[in-house]
Amino acid sequence: MRSPLFEAARENDVPGMSLQNGKMLRVRFNGEFLARQGAMVAYQGNVDFAYKGSGGLGKFLKKAVTGEGAPLMSVTGQGDVFLARDAWDVHLIDLEGDSLTVNGENILAFEPGLNWDIQRVQGAGMAAGGLFNTVFTGHGRIAIACHGSPVLLNVDQPTFADTDAAVAWSTSLRTGVRRTAKAGALIGRGSGEAFQLSFEGQGFVLVQASEGAPVPQAASG
Repeated sequence: MRSPLFEAARENDVPGMSLQNGKMLRVRFNGEFLARQGAMVAYQGNVDFAYKGSGGLGKFLKKAVTGEGAPLMSVTGQGDVFLARDAWDVHLIDLEGDSLTVNGENILAFEPGLNWDIQRVQGAGMAAGGLFNTVFTGHGRIAIACHGSPVLLNVDQPTFADTDAAVAWSTSLRTGVRRTAKAGALIGRGSGEAFQLSFEGQGFVLVQASEGAPVPQAASG
């Protein structure tokens, strides 16, 4: 029996986190890593899954107050684990002693050696809804899932992005919130948007082609 699927399976024999394809992450591991709860689609080997919450009492309290952070599970053992999120595009980012801010909705998995915390977006006060994201620091790999193909913007001039479309950005950037009340119903993908994240400095911003999956609407009686 022949198929390009069999060739792809033989070629992807890389330890650690790698892309099985554009929509699926493969983690070949012996030890532990952290992943978004419910993201597992298949696994092989001796693998256990345990609820991780938000990573400690302090982070749990921050998540309860801010609504930020991803529901995490600890994956331990030895084998191959395949992760995905609703066929979103999956991308890998390696931190090499630097820092990255990521929208909690877009976190798929990350290596346990990374330090992470929930922090308020600088310049985003309560008038903008009190924006919070997850900041990763250290050495290790992060897998993020984007709803639609993203664009990577190099910030060498004032840059703005929809608050829900911004997936990740360099923590070296100066952030703020721009209010455009008069044009709010025109410029964003949502209805009546009045705020955008602003970025200045040197770094990058990753922006997805959507504001995320639609929120299910309650059935009207």
